[in-house]
Amino acid sequence: MDSVSKVLFLSEYLKPASVVFDLKAKDKVQALDELCDVLAKQKHIANKKLILTRLIDRERLETTGIGDHVALPHARVDTGGEVAVAVGRSEKGIDFESADNKKVHLIILVVWNPSIPGLFNHLFAGLAKFLRRPEFRHRAFQAKDKADLYKVLSEIELMLPLLDMTVSRASLIKRLQEIEIKRNKATREQKKALEKESAHLREELDQALLARFDRLMQRYGFAVADVAEGACQGCNINVATGMSAAIEGSNDIYICENCGKFLVAARAAKPVKKKKK
Repeated sequence: MDSVSKVLFLSEYLKPASVVFDLKAKDKVQALDELCDVLAKQKHIANKKLILTRLIDRERLETTGIGDHVALPHARVDTGGEVAVAVGRSEKGIDFESADNKKVHLIILVVWNPSIPGLFNHLFAGLAKFLRRPEFRHRAFQAKDKADLYKVLSEIELMLPLLDMTVSRASLIKRLQEIEIKRNKATREQKKALEKESAHLREELDQALLARFDRLMQRYGFAVADVAEGACQGCNINVATGMSAAIEGSNDIYICENCGKFLVAARAAKPVKKKKK
């Protein structure tokens, strides 16, 4: 289903004053601090220290470097408004520990209000769609000045789809399940660390999604099921062909129409190493 409820542009949330054309930061913590400072000075955020802490904790959980010299750091806190966005460009590049090991030259920081469920997921989808296009990234990286960079970024379309699925980070909800299962057998010290990670993960996910997750965990002992060979591994019932194809290689979360569990693509099995004779 491709219908959309609304189409916006990034310029709806990003203002020219929130663009830093030449970041002074030499590492990602400094970069996050520099961008938070911009938002604080413009009164887009009220508690810079809290937000910076959340952003750093998020990076420790999983890097927001999406590859190809781009990072999308984000935090879900009360901004007092809807969304606060700041953009930083680094000529030399900053190490974000991205999966492709490439230094980041473009950072788009997003802070959004927890009372708006699912908003960042839609923003992320729109940003990622544009930033994965080589020609668009080239234009952003080659921008001559702040005004030119803002003009390029303003072209990013943000579509809010009306889809019958819960859009979120599959890796995060799957990790949350792993933590909840581990907590039952963990020592007191291990539980403290697991509870801290769980709290960070829960800040990333929508309340409606978490409510469903907790109900499923309480009822079945697990809430997330793999889809393998076209079937939900939670109930062993085949899922719709279109959904099965969409789940493969996706980081979105879908819901099984039969058992109601969250569906994610099964991880490929690691090849068994043959013993040398």
